[in-house]
Amino acid sequence: MRILLVEDEKEMAEALSTALGKQGVVIDHTMCLADAAELTRQNTYDAILLDRRLPDGEGLDFIPKLRRSGIETPIIVLTAHNEPSERVTGLDTGADDYLGKPFLVEELMARLRAVLRRPAGLIEPQIVTGRMVIDPLHLSVAVEATPLELPRRELLVLVTLAKRRGRTVLRSVLEAAVYNYEEEIQSNALDAHISRLRKRLLDAGAGVTIHNIRGVGYLLKED
Repeated sequence: MRILLVEDEKEMAEALSTALGKQGVVIDHTMCLADAAELTRQNTYDAILLDRRLPDGEGLDFIPKLRRSGIETPIIVLTAHNEPSERVTGLDTGADDYLGKPFLVEELMARLRAVLRRPAGLIEPQIVTGRMVIDPLHLSVAVEATPLELPRRELLVLVTLAKRRGRTVLRSVLEAAVYNYEEEIQSNALDAHISRLRKRLLDAGAGVTIHNIRGVGYLLKED
């Protein structure tokens, strides 16, 4: 799951990025609406977490602009302005959910899963391939009902390949699913993750194989 966080409180953003990162979420963070607009043009996000009071404007004014540009990414507004009238305004403006600060990370994750389960959500609730059942919302994998524990980055690679099973996935798409835009990516880092993931899937009898499409990307196929 890759999320755009638009939040100008630095400590809040760092704490939230760390907490969500431990849940397997890749976070791109910006402190202003201008950068948020540019990032949404350049990347595809599973969800957007949007503060209201930002240095260059009101977060709620950003939502109709996104919708008019054809971006239907689920948006959760995070704000200290949590009066009923404020929540009504936020939802009527086009937000998918509205969460008052302070909040528990567990509640935020539950709300993210909820909006992504809706018809307009971008994540399948369950992927069955080979002998695996993958839950992209809870980031869990089981092989014939036995949980398969994977490191976070390998798990994100697997989910991305499984969502496009049977099709070649570009290296750039895989890297975008695993790393945020501020991280420096070593030239062989993705290949190393996939090499280790291949071995774990083979050892677990997952019934799938990851193929290298030279110079293009990777493809997940059932055995």
